[in-house]
Amino acid sequence: MAGELPKEKTLAATPTWAVAAFFFVIVAISIVIEKILHHAELWLKKKRKVALHEALGKIKAELMLLGFISLLLTMTQETALSDICVPKKVGDSWHPCKEDVYSKKKYHDPCLEKGKVQLVSAYGIHQLHIFIFVLALFHVVYCVVTYILGKLKMGKWKAWEDETQTNEYKFYHDPERFRFARETSFGRRHLQFWSRSSLLLWIVCFFRQFFPSVAKVDYLTLRHGFVSEHLPPQIGATFDFQVYINKALEEDFKVIVGISPALWFCAVLFLLTNTNGWYSDFWLPFIPLIIVLLVGAKLQVIITKMGTRVLDKGDVVRGSPLVHPNDDLFWFRRPSFILFLIHFALFENAFQLAFFAWSWLKFGYPSCYHEHLEDMIIRIVMGVVIQVLCSYVTLPLYALVTQMGSNMKPVIFSDDVVLALRSWQATANKHVNEGRPSAIATTFSSRPTSPMRMSPAYLRHSRKRSSGLDSEGRGGERASASPSRHYNIQDLNKIDGLSEIVGDVENPTPREVDTSSSEFSFRTKDSC
Repeated sequence: MAGELPKEKTLAATPTWAVAAFFFVIVAISIVIEKILHHAELWLKKKRKVALHEALGKIKAELMLLGFISLLLTMTQETALSDICVPKKVGDSWHPCKEDVYSKKKYHDPCLEKGKVQLVSAYGIHQLHIFIFVLALFHVVYCVVTYILGKLKMGKWKAWEDETQTNEYKFYHDPERFRFARETSFGRRHLQFWSRSSLLLWIVCFFRQFFPSVAKVDYLTLRHGFVSEHLPPQIGATFDFQVYINKALEEDFKVIVGISPALWFCAVLFLLTNTNGWYSDFWLPFIPLIIVLLVGAKLQVIITKMGTRVLDKGDVVRGSPLVHPNDDLFWFRRPSFILFLIHFALFENAFQLAFFAWSWLKFGYPSCYHEHLEDMIIRIVMGVVIQVLCSYVTLPLYALVTQMGSNMKPVIFSDDVVLALRSWQATANKHVNEGRPSAIATTFSSRPTSPMRMSPAYLRHSRKRSSGLDSEGRGGERASASPSRHYNIQDLNKIDGLSEIVGDVENPTPREVDTSSSEFSFRTKDSC
């Protein structure tokens, strides 16, 4: 209409100093954030936190994705999306508010002239735009806080690890001493009458995850089982299990800090539950709580079942009880499934807190999303409770117990050894591609009973000073592995994810090594 006023004032009617001032503020904030991320990357590189550096890169990738979403919504909210019209019957379904609340209000709707209604208004798209940013921010912050608090809780493990090097510990766990399994500290904790009943076992383990989540005797026993299963005696004498766990947890942090397509799809389903009459405020916040408690109980059950398997082999043990890591103890024989459940619980809880913050700031209280005070209390209390449980109970348990799978993790190697392995593979591929024999290629042998040892200089002496090892394999910080170790194909295949570092070891391609090769081993003085 000719006399109709514009909805909002444009830049043409705004003072240039105001436009320039706001532009300066936006650019300044962007530069500050970029510099903070850049210095954080440099600091992580300096501290050689490779996994955390990659996690920061994933956060930056998420920010770039959000920027693309923002651009897409901004370009389409005023034209393509807001012009979509649907029948009134469709537009009046699945509302978050009661019908008598929203039907009394009148909105500008260009689709009414066609006898239809807008699918989503431009302002509604703008609000959704803001919610996506809030959700991503809450998820990242929530994961970082959970990781930091969990690391603080696990800080006392350092003292337990140092205790394994004392003479008192070595005397008490002397393998020449014979003891009844039930009379050991681990046996008194786990080998009781309830450990043979599935129902009683789950009930006890459910409450045991709180008092405390990780007991000292459990840490020392699982450490002993891991070292005995995966490492030879000369490595076990100096292996730092606590450092290995921290590195493995840093690798897992790369996973939980990201938002996968499956989680974005879950966010869509969570939004659907805010339909009026579904009462999602009273049941949706409890789903992550149930998952976290179930995971904690399962991890405790795994520890106890490892103890009962020790008892099944005999009533008498030498030294301390020797538990055997095995994937059979985990759901679907996949220790990584535990990480998926924790990731899902963290994301859903972050969604609940983000939705509460966004709806409260945008619509206030009371509103369609928070009609009663109980709704707000449930969301806030559940968010805090799950945060505490994940940080101080579930995460430490997960970090320890998931090392009891059948496979080791690639972090068993130090960064120097990983780089050396990649350099070795690149050199071998180059020699094969050039059609000339390589000294490295001769390290593969088809004789199964006499594997040849490979000792390239860049593996054997890779950054010896950076690891702080002396001639006996010890340094200021105890090494996580042995000064010397020989691996064959079976050993390497026990390292979960190693193929991502150096390719397929057991089934190399013709361009990598001779297909007749059946064994591979190397020796290194620098290890994890």
